Amino acid sequence: MSFQIKGPILVVGLGGAGSKLAVHAKDIVNSDCLVISNDQKDLPADCQTIKVSTDSIVNPSMQLIRGSTYKVLEEIKSTISRYSTVILLANLAGKSGSAISPVVSEICRESDIGLVSFAIMPFKYEKDRIFNSGVTLKRLTADSDCTIVLDNDSLLESNPDLSSKTCYDIANSAIIHVIDSLNSSEISTETNILTASKEGQKIEESLRDSLKMLYGTTSPNSVKCSILYVAGENIPVGVLNSITKMTSGILNENNSQVNLAVSSSEESKIVMLSSIQGMTKFENYDPLGIIPQQDTLDWSNPDCSIDCKLDLYQLE
Repeated sequence: MSFQIKGPILVVGLGGAGSKLAVHAKDIVNSDCLVISNDQKDLPADCQTIKVSTDSIVNPSMQLIRGSTYKVLEEIKSTISRYSTVILLANLAGKSGSAISPVVSEICRESDIGLVSFAIMPFKYEKDRIFNSGVTLKRLTADSDCTIVLDNDSLLESNPDLSSKTCYDIANSAIIHVIDSLNSSEISTETNILTASKEGQKIEESLRDSLKMLYGTTSPNSVKCSILYVAGENIPVGVLNSITKMTSGILNENNSQVNLAVSSSEESKIVMLSSIQGMTKFENYDPLGIIPQQDTLDWSNPDCSIDCKLDLYQLE
């Protein structure tokens, strides 16, 4: 089943990475934009913004940022309620994106607003961010009508010579590519894995790297459907036919479907969006994530910390 996007649309960017993507995406889909962050530097002047204040805490924890976000909950609700569809952009490796995204997704679910979530997952060496990103993604997926996940770690594994900045650029470019096609492509309501490659490669090499990145996230048997976004000018039809057949064969043609979308670009590359049904590597980010939900006691609201300002003295 594919997700139907309805207007009016609001692009919501969270934190530093989310704000940059949101400012770019709003022009592509011709929509309004909202940026939410606890850092004033992330709030641009050319769109709506909401500042999450952590008072005098200079380096707040993810839980504190989330608790502070609930203080501006009504302001976020009031802004989002005017729209039918929200496109949420968040880097779950960042504290702001990981902290605020479950709050926004919860508002969309309770208000019956369509939600397309783009989540960027951390590198493996960012060990202090792995757990929080896994827990946040689980909540984000449960609240969203459609979740699109890009894993920075799988991108780096398939291209170990890349710098972290280049990985960020590739990830951002892939996300913008998919956003640009939302009006013309059918995006599955399942969890979708977004994979890409570096620019300047041959189409076949770009496809190989995208598939390698996909394999680093999930197994080929979990892939239900894939969309190949082929960017480039004057690509021979024979090459397009060849890579489509190659992808269908690798992903098991009997269990998966491959669609092709071609767009013009100075650099040739492939961006692949794969609908997944089954386990991914992200379930392992939360050690308790493998326990079925019906067997788990959990809070309805995501974990957060707030300053209750209670004068409690130690008793001896």
